[in-house]
Amino acid sequence: MDARPRRAFAVAMFDSAHPPRFQRSHGHAAVAFDGARLKTLAQRGSAKALLPHVRGVPEVVFLNTSGGLTAGDTLRYGLDLDGGAKVVATTQAAERAYRAEGDAARVTVAHRVGQGGWLDWLPQETILFDRARLHRETTVDLAPDAGCLLLEAVVLGRAAMGETVQDLHFCDIRCVSRAGKTIFLEPLLHNSNIQAKGPRAALLGSARAFATLVLCAQGAEDAVGQARAALTVPGVEAAASGFDGKCVVRLLAEDGWPLRKQILQLMGALRRGSPPPRVWQT
Repeated sequence: MDARPRRAFAVAMFDSAHPPRFQRSHGHAAVAFDGARLKTLAQRGSAKALLPHVRGVPEVVFLNTSGGLTAGDTLRYGLDLDGGAKVVATTQAAERAYRAEGDAARVTVAHRVGQGGWLDWLPQETILFDRARLHRETTVDLAPDAGCLLLEAVVLGRAAMGETVQDLHFCDIRCVSRAGKTIFLEPLLHNSNIQAKGPRAALLGSARAFATLVLCAQGAEDAVGQARAALTVPGVEAAASGFDGKCVVRLLAEDGWPLRKQILQLMGALRRGSPPPRVWQT
């Protein structure tokens, strides 16, 4: 058998001026409720939506089966709530964004909460590894009398493993609107070596874990006292403010573990003692 064609193919493959195209992960999961009744469940690719059996308010657990995000990956999650539906939604585990060459990974989260509805969007933390590139956009569209509790938590590497984030591109946009009018907008951009820039308050100081919780509802500003009373975890720098139907809490910590403990305490305070989603308890 003549081996020359095989050798010619191998040479052409490795000498090609065009870099190989790696397989990318793409996923989309969408869930709709009408009151307490599940109306739609659609999932495609690496994105899944789980509906654990719980008493009381339904829970939705989104899952990325690819195990993480890297260059060119796309992930979309969405909830659509009608008929006064009240839902707690989270992610099964911390999302991980790994080193990426070329295009950034993109995550899109789009929720709609209809008349009389309520959404607790409480995803677990996102861990950003060195040279990660991630663009994420989260939007929540509220009806005039609907409400939501929104959480985003980020950890830079794993301190216990001695990891440092030397290079990073992270663009994160969060927007809450009510009846088509924006009531909360927070664009965030971290790039280059954040940790090497020193303990500047305008950046993250010495923190490598941070989170924001936003409560949007009529009278939400009255929850500031409860939020401040719950800010007791050592090693976490925190502040809470209330204005115009919103209560906003910001957290900084040197590691993800104290940040997580503080988030759990805040969940209890802002959710009137309701237990956290089951996956947060494991």
